[in-house]
Amino acid sequence: MATAIPCGNAVVTWYRPRFMSSSNTKNFRIPQARVSTEIGALAFSSSSLFPQNMVNSWSPKTPCHRLARRLIVKAARDYYSILGVSKNASKSDIKSAYRKLARNYHPDVNKEAGAEQKFKEISEAYEVLLDDEKRSIYDRYGKDGLKGSTMGMGDFTNPFDLFSSLFDMDIGNRGARNMAAEGEDLIYNLVLTFKEAVFGVEKEIDVSRLDNCPTCDGSGAKPGTKAYTCTTCGGKGQVVSSSRTPLGVFQQVRSCSACSGTGETFTPCNKCGGDGRVRKSKKISLKVPAGVDSGSRLRVRSEGNAGKRGGAPGDLFVVIDVIPDPVLKRDDTNILYTCKISYVDAILGTTVKVPTVDGSADLKIPAGVQPGTTLVMAKKGVPLLNKGKLRGDQLVKVQVEIPRELSDEERKLVEELANLKKTKTFNGRR
Repeated sequence: MATAIPCGNAVVTWYRPRFMSSSNTKNFRIPQARVSTEIGALAFSSSSLFPQNMVNSWSPKTPCHRLARRLIVKAARDYYSILGVSKNASKSDIKSAYRKLARNYHPDVNKEAGAEQKFKEISEAYEVLLDDEKRSIYDRYGKDGLKGSTMGMGDFTNPFDLFSSLFDMDIGNRGARNMAAEGEDLIYNLVLTFKEAVFGVEKEIDVSRLDNCPTCDGSGAKPGTKAYTCTTCGGKGQVVSSSRTPLGVFQQVRSCSACSGTGETFTPCNKCGGDGRVRKSKKISLKVPAGVDSGSRLRVRSEGNAGKRGGAPGDLFVVIDVIPDPVLKRDDTNILYTCKISYVDAILGTTVKVPTVDGSADLKIPAGVQPGTTLVMAKKGVPLLNKGKLRGDQLVKVQVEIPRELSDEERKLVEELANLKKTKTFNGRR
């Protein structure tokens, strides 16, 4: 008696002896060694269908319905079903099916999840079935046969290169030729004085940069000549090299050195040598905002080197370097200054003139000021960058000078002051 068990596209048939009925199974025994040997031999011919652990775990005591559940496996989709063609499909049918499916599932067109994996499966199936030798091996032995053949499972062409070679086009600029090249950015160092950095300034700078060649109008080709397809890369701008390793064939894609990745070659212009650009000097008016400091960077768009073959120009970056002031020191938006006064002025108080970025200004020193005291001159500091109406402060640190030598009269007066201080203290204690 035979029991048919569906397994995906395949059918597994299990034979049970007719004399093995429900009435005599208790008295009938099949030697364990014989059963394991027969099923083991069956599994050996198709190890993917009957895993070894299933064979070792089976016993004649296992009910048939449980055995059936364990024998049901899901067969992988074969290359024919992936492309949706019959096993006797012609190369023309295979190519037509691939064209339709590849266009639908190309990841640059189809953004759904799993589209790229589907695209790779379609490309793999197409490459095998279109090759007579690979297709013959696959028809006889399946994917396992391809694994054992000389090609190896890692020897498939890049699916995107395969697509480009068939359609003679690139989707989504994948591997597309880079005809236009953006110009390089330039850096210019600008030196400012302390006050120029604080209040801002307008400067005219002279920049040396690459500009479009006037002779060839930036094309790089000699006037009167035309560009032609590069013979090295066939106009693709890329060269593919393959190397076989124990892990399979690896492909390396690099830019074509003959045409610099453009896919075209031409007779170079005598003026620019084919670059399409010549060096020129240009004067640029630059407005430096108030509040910049050393290390600040200003960006001037499109004032860098010109692009190649119609590419966008680069930008100009101006790096600020500020000459320090010998008296005033900067701390972010605040300005620091140290004011020296005599001990008499510290005791009695005074008004002194101090330098600021706005010019000289009066500063009142209160009587009895202590050495190291910091006095604040509000809004005498650096304007906040891009917020010209807001300014920091000038912080004035008071430094009291003690004389090392005194005249006789000065000493006498200080001694009298000291005696007066002692007398006042003594009376206060009484």
